Amino acid sequence: MFDHQEVWQSYTPFHSAANVQEYLCKVYTFQNIEEPEKKSYQNCYPFIYYLDHGKSYYQLSRQAPPSIKPVLLFYGMTQLLKACLLSVDPEYPESTSVLAHGVSTRKRKKQSYDFLKDEVKIQKNGLFSHFSQKMFHVEHLDGEKIAMNSLFRRIPELNPLFKFSYGESVSLQIDRESELSYSITDKFLDYFHMTEERFISFLIGTIKDVQEVIYDNNQKKFIFTLQSKDLTPINSYPFYYQYIDHTYFLSTQRDSTTYFPEIMVHYLLLYNLSMISRYETEWWSELLQNASTKDLPFIQQFISTTTTKIPTLLSHYLYSKIE
Repeated sequence: MFDHQEVWQSYTPFHSAANVQEYLCKVYTFQNIEEPEKKSYQNCYPFIYYLDHGKSYYQLSRQAPPSIKPVLLFYGMTQLLKACLLSVDPEYPESTSVLAHGVSTRKRKKQSYDFLKDEVKIQKNGLFSHFSQKMFHVEHLDGEKIAMNSLFRRIPELNPLFKFSYGESVSLQIDRESELSYSITDKFLDYFHMTEERFISFLIGTIKDVQEVIYDNNQKKFIFTLQSKDLTPINSYPFYYQYIDHTYFLSTQRDSTTYFPEIMVHYLLLYNLSMISRYETEWWSELLQNASTKDLPFIQQFISTTTTKIPTLLSHYLYSKIE
């Protein structure tokens, strides 16, 4: 079983100002940022404070009642994100426009409200758009509406719940064949409505650093080989990382293979849940106490997953800058 303390141990080197200054200087130099040494000195303590503040939120969330967990987890995530932003944007926060959440949601929930069908709307300015662009180079999301159901589908740890609740396999695991080689079942030909040749073209055009893709007709699977770098939790598009077993999954829905890093997924879900926790107290309390819909198991499983997975992914992100 995954050790919850293990993820925070990975942040231990960042408890030292000397370590953080050297780390930031190295990443700034690599990114050709001007005056890397000066800016790394300016940012080393804010970086440490963001991480420490974030960790406090996460640790407190473990003892908190379910009703307020989303609020603590959302603010814990935002603090960790701010530290990550300092590794790519030494001027953060350059203006007040990046301090807002960057997302909006319906203020009042209807009587027949279904969380999985709810949507959030991306704003032009704010933390979400800023970290999406700076950390993952995802732009032009403003005005886009995204459903909670589509976000849940991008989290592999929720696969068993989709299968049980709706009889649906929303993603399938890819298997490791050897070093730098993986296999994908040809069931995806039916899911994606593609021929073998078209699916091979899709994989070649989508997987970064892919060397070749072949189809094994006997074992009914596609085998792809990477050129030099293995899949990592941060760089695995179009696959999503499952942190408990350290495995990777591909969505069975073609629409869910678009580039949308899982860190962005968790931010949007936590934002909406934290807003509901704060402003839709009646609906939220009834959901937690009565468990009358299918919403609650998904929310509970997500909360359990994100509590460890986001600190894990953001730790991987920080280390990926010096690998």
